[in-house]
Amino acid sequence: MSKKTKYYVVKEKAVPEVLIKVVEAKKILEQNQGCTVQDAINQVGISRSSFYKYKEDIFPFHDDAKGKTVTFIIQMEDRPGLLSELLKIIAEYHGNILTIHQSVPINGIATLTLSVDILPDTGDAEAMVHTIEERAGVHYIKILGRE
Repeated sequence: MSKKTKYYVVKEKAVPEVLIKVVEAKKILEQNQGCTVQDAINQVGISRSSFYKYKEDIFPFHDDAKGKTVTFIIQMEDRPGLLSELLKIIAEYHGNILTIHQSVPINGIATLTLSVDILPDTGDAEAMVHTIEERAGVHYIKILGRE
């Protein structure tokens, strides 16, 4: 019986340095066709064994999120116009809202659950999340899942 693979979405500050360097090495290899693995790992300062151990297990969120459905949960203040502002942000990042549900506000706080299709060539999920996170009235945004 095979064990089901689990996935986690974590902020960059929680990721060990070696994994960040693996992502950097992979980026170098993608951008420089003549570059070897040895060249890339020398540039970022990791061992060859670390690169091969983790290369299939780490990737930037925004690369994988494009062309995918991402489900978010957002806790926000119940104030006029805030939901419209958030929907506008999603539209500006070319996200296509598939589902939306807002709870009845309790003590001035509402919970919003959104499923958004991030389009393959136009969406930037990472920037969209950051912009929503910085909006006044948004307490937090969490990614519940991706397909």
